[in-house]
Amino acid sequence: MIRTQTIGSQTTGSQKTGRCVLLDLDGTLTDSRPGIIGSTNHALRYLGHTPDPAQDLTWIIGPPLETVIARVLAHYGDVRTSEAVAEYRRHYSEVGLLQNTMYPGIAEALHRLRDDGNDLVLATAKRTHLAIRVIEHFGLTPLFRGIYGSEGAGVLDHKPDLVAHILEREKPTTAIMVGDRQYDIAGAHANHLRAIGVAWGYGGVAELTEAGADAIAERPDQLAALVRAEMP
Repeated sequence: MIRTQTIGSQTTGSQKTGRCVLLDLDGTLTDSRPGIIGSTNHALRYLGHTPDPAQDLTWIIGPPLETVIARVLAHYGDVRTSEAVAEYRRHYSEVGLLQNTMYPGIAEALHRLRDDGNDLVLATAKRTHLAIRVIEHFGLTPLFRGIYGSEGAGVLDHKPDLVAHILEREKPTTAIMVGDRQYDIAGAHANHLRAIGVAWGYGGVAELTEAGADAIAERPDQLAALVRAEMP
């Protein structure tokens, strides 16, 4: 079978299975919390603030960056969102990006999904060029048909828009979304896809259940079976 890869909006070849599994990155494939929190605190210090150790920032992983940075700054009475985001992105690109670990069992789960005849496509709120670096760092690039993320200036920042873009580009005959946050579930359902939540990420079972996840995987080794059961 000829495999092709789509990076962002660039396609380099074409033969697809027609079965597409869209996968979130942060909190689904990798634990990126140390780098994201570290770069957020760096941006706060850059603006002259002392990060509040009592403030749990796990919630910032998943939503669009500009939205969460604005909320973090509000805690300090600061409205310099653009300046903070720019410094966050600089620090994250240079330092925080690779303060990241792949969850145990994820590589094996991805191989099983591929062996079942699925095309794997990354669907992340992270900027595309950063997502590519993470996937390359962990040696996962050959497993993915496509890597899609946000493109700057608010383009594809929100999961419903990103999922719609992927479906338009990839044109699968059937597809399903896998992710750890309510935003992944909402992105799937807005595009009439079923969604599998993963319990090991940052949202947790309660958030995923409230968001209406069609199934929840407690461990990576459950993903292939759930995709087979839930894929239309």
